[in-house]
Order: sequence, then C-alpha cells, then structure tokens
Amino acid sequence: MTDIQKHYSKTQLVQIVLLLLIPTILLLLPADYFDSGKSICVSKLLLDMECYGCGITRAFQHFLHLDFAVAYQYNKLIVIVFPLLALLWLKQLLAQFGIVIVKWL
Repeated sequence: MTDIQKHYSKTQLVQIVLLLLIPTILLLLPADYFDSGKSICVSKLLLDMECYGCGITRAFQHFLHLDFAVAYQYNKLIVIVFPLLALLWLKQLLAQFGIVIVKWL
C-alpha cells in the first residue's frame, strides 16, 4: 500500500479526482460549447417563459473563460452564482483533506 492509499479511502480519492477533473474539462471546452442547442428548462418548454436559472450554464462557461460581458448577457445572476459555486467547490475539495474553511456553509 502506498502512503496515499493509507490516508484516503477509494471513495475519497474518486471524489478528489472528480473535483479536479470537472473544472479542468470545463476549462478545456470552448467558451461557446453550450451556446447552441435546445433548452431543457421546464419553465421555458411548458410556459414559454424564462426562469431565473435560464442561461446560467452558458453564463457559467463564459464566466469561467473570463468572458464576463457575454456571461452577464446570458444571466445577470452569474455575479452571485459563480463566486458561491467556486466557494462550495473549494470547500468540498479542501474537506477531502480535512481542512475546514467556512463552517457556516
């Protein structure tokens, strides 16, 4: 057994790998990867009305690629959602190593 296997279980290692792999994949994808395609929003499909979450995936992808103006056009709430998701991601990643950064979240 290696030192890493002694300290972390298999599920913890899988979680760490996924937590590092998902943002890496999103960074490798082009900023406009999610721009085309049909909406899967229930509000948009059934009521033909946009909800507060409409466009947040596209906005997140553009924000991640530092294309702030386009991200803001897709969904204005990205200025709140992105920092919160980044904080939750960091909290979850550090929790795998036993580090607590924010107790109230």
